Amino acid sequence: MPMPRPTTTLPRSTWTLLLILTFGWGMNWPMIKLAVAEIPVWTFRALCVGAGAVGMFAIARFTGVPLRVPRRDWGALAAMAACNVTLWNILSTYAVSLLPAGRSAILAYTMPLWTVLLSALFLGEPLTLRRTAGLALGMGGLALLLADSLASIGGRPAGALLMLAAAIAWSSGTVLMKRRPLGLAVTTFTGWNFLLGGIPIVIGALLFDPPHWRAVGPAALAGLAYNMSIAFVLCFWAWFKIVSLAPAGVSALGTLFIPVVAVFSGMLLLGERPATTDFAALALILCALATVVVPGRRSVAESPQGPGGPSVN
Repeated sequence: MPMPRPTTTLPRSTWTLLLILTFGWGMNWPMIKLAVAEIPVWTFRALCVGAGAVGMFAIARFTGVPLRVPRRDWGALAAMAACNVTLWNILSTYAVSLLPAGRSAILAYTMPLWTVLLSALFLGEPLTLRRTAGLALGMGGLALLLADSLASIGGRPAGALLMLAAAIAWSSGTVLMKRRPLGLAVTTFTGWNFLLGGIPIVIGALLFDPPHWRAVGPAALAGLAYNMSIAFVLCFWAWFKIVSLAPAGVSALGTLFIPVVAVFSGMLLLGERPATTDFAALALILCALATVVVPGRRSVAESPQGPGGPSVN
């Protein structure tokens, strides 16, 4: 009997979830900017990660997923949490405070490109012609944004560099997950990532943020509530559900449209006016992502990946 061919499209059962994920994470970029305009970065992320941990553990418990982590896996899990949660959340949030929300999202979603490069360096994965083309397109988009940042803010592209560092941290966590798979259910894995990665964030909030709260306006509160409920619970749940119903490489297609939603939601909610450079870079990076995350004809990856986005096949 011939083996069934791997699916190369998202099943209809995931379409609603994909819409939730795309618009939920896409609109989150301007919501972050609204929140950190009034809430200190470390405190904001401590609250978000705490909500994510509670939500993930509650879902795991409700669905009967075991929460136990083998003793041998704690060190690797802590390293992944440092990249996937601590570094990603702090670096990206500081970057959003310095950049337009749309540009932040474009830079953030270069993560699969960095994963291709790091996987070639540390996992021995081949740099195929397709992946090399994707890297070239992506680096072209990055060069446009970095050059524009240098020109527009007097040679101080701090926000762009912080977001690139965040994307590299996220991709490093993905490579760690490939190098040292833990075999945990994705909900359990993410809950522990949020908890372990959130500990340094809570400590940072106590050390670096002002000790006294000041009044926070409705826009910042809305941004905080959105992140705690939609971005860190509903969207992560939707992502894991999609991954459970479709191969990871196929489900990664949904992430292609998140920076597009972020650009236009930034225009709608914040009155941002992206420059021609932003749209040109967005087009280049979307083309680059298509070359590395769209499933090929021969094979489709089947393994789920951890928090924040897709692994690269």
